[in-house]
Amino acid sequence: MKRGLKVLLVEDSVADATLIIEVFEEEKISVDVTVVRDGIECMEFLQKAMAETESGVKALPDMMLLDLNLPRMDGREVLTEIKAHPVLCSIPVVILTTSQSEEDVLRSYSLQASCYVTKPLALDQFVKIVRSIDEFWFTAVKYPAKA
Repeated sequence: MKRGLKVLLVEDSVADATLIIEVFEEEKISVDVTVVRDGIECMEFLQKAMAETESGVKALPDMMLLDLNLPRMDGREVLTEIKAHPVLCSIPVVILTTSQSEEDVLRSYSLQASCYVTKPLALDQFVKIVRSIDEFWFTAVKYPAKA
């Protein structure tokens, strides 16, 4: 079983969020996944997590999976706010989106996204992508020690 990490999944598609969590469970990934459905919910979650962290509870996520095409406040706006914030800017953000726009890729990297992954349409390819996220982000990457 892999080390428990806090993952914030920012995804408005219930089907995609469910599939991602199911693959993590299949792969026996010990992660604590919190799902939020839009950018406003994401920023509210992060504000609350920062307040809890300041009071001594490790509440900030270790990493984020962020869709760009979200209702209310899209992922591009979320990424801009996170990377401009002195506390949140160190959270690795993996863009996981259907957008294949070169403009979105360039903008995401210029805003310091950790990586940009396009969701494939075929179910088996989507599962393969989620497994590759597991193999790299939950197995190979070193995270700071938890407080």
